[in-house]
Amino acid sequence: MLRKKEKVMRKEAAVDKIKAFLGEGSQFEGTLVFDDIVRMDGTFSGKISSNDTLIVGDKADIEAEIAVGTLILSGRFRGKIQATTKVELRAPAQVEGAITTPSLIVEEGVVMNSTVNMSQPAAGRVGVDATKE
Repeated sequence: MLRKKEKVMRKEAAVDKIKAFLGEGSQFEGTLVFDDIVRMDGTFSGKISSNDTLIVGDKADIEAEIAVGTLILSGRFRGKIQATTKVELRAPAQVEGAITTPSLIVEEGVVMNSTVNMSQPAAGRVGVDATKE
């Protein structure tokens, strides 16, 4: 278990690398494709695709199909998650849906009503077909 100081340092290191941000109180509906780290603290509905990291803050409310390299989730999520590297669920996350990932980390305090499929790490880009509705 990480100490509080180590957690803060890890969080600050990630903040320096974030390239896009959906702030608390913001709403977005549609398809999001990105190549760097993105953080969401607002409301999102749609599809998300990336080889990199998606960080979902504790105030976020997401309903989506997500296909990313790494997902770090602290907010509310409904939908389907596919991660090629790992999914990290941090309290106070609330998750409903399906999760496919080779590595799953769940903190104490997370509410999870999901199906989980643990798979081998995949090579190449993961994606959500934005042309399918």
